Amino acid sequence: MPTGLTERLIAVNAATWTAAVDSRFVDELLAGTVADEVLARYLVQDYQFCDPFTALLGQGCASAPALPERLVFARQLGMFADDENTYFVDSFDALGVSPADRAEPLRHPATVAFDAVMREALASRSYARVLAVLVVAERLYLDWATRPDADDLAATRPEHVGWVDLHRGPAFTAWVAWLSEQLDTHAPADPAELAAVEDIFSRAVACERAFFAAAYDA
Repeated sequence: MPTGLTERLIAVNAATWTAAVDSRFVDELLAGTVADEVLARYLVQDYQFCDPFTALLGQGCASAPALPERLVFARQLGMFADDENTYFVDSFDALGVSPADRAEPLRHPATVAFDAVMREALASRSYARVLAVLVVAERLYLDWATRPDADDLAATRPEHVGWVDLHRGPAFTAWVAWLSEQLDTHAPADPAELAAVEDIFSRAVACERAFFAAAYDA
């Protein structure tokens, strides 16, 4: 049985977690066969998470116990503002996404649901709940980006490869490991807070699975 909180939460949600990692979207992205309209739809919706995700990183920085932890969040904020935002802009250009769809698209219900979970964690000001949502958002992506079929990536287009590469490699792997270690270290002793962490983690995993499927809703 997993001993750390992170691995225990993943194990409890294993079926939903695996369904997200092995989703049709990930299959097609890694194979380089995902249709442009599907990828554009996915990225437009994912871009809507930039605001709550940035705020969540900021709350992690504010809620962290000491300066060393705050600096990790600060560095990650800088990376997110640079590398990831650049990928979105370049991919939107390549896929012909209009300025209106970039800035104010009609949000899919799956997007609205995950946005609400992120903002709930943000409003809680609970370090453990913030970590729980961040672990889902980052660890699940690391898991799909390091699937065996990603080792010899069939995809070649920058819009495909770039999204995979943003979610693997030494720096991202270290970031995800650190988040997991933080969640394990700061697992709540209070039963009510632990239950809240377990609940928001499970809902975040369900949101991720639904979000991957939503890319195929025209």
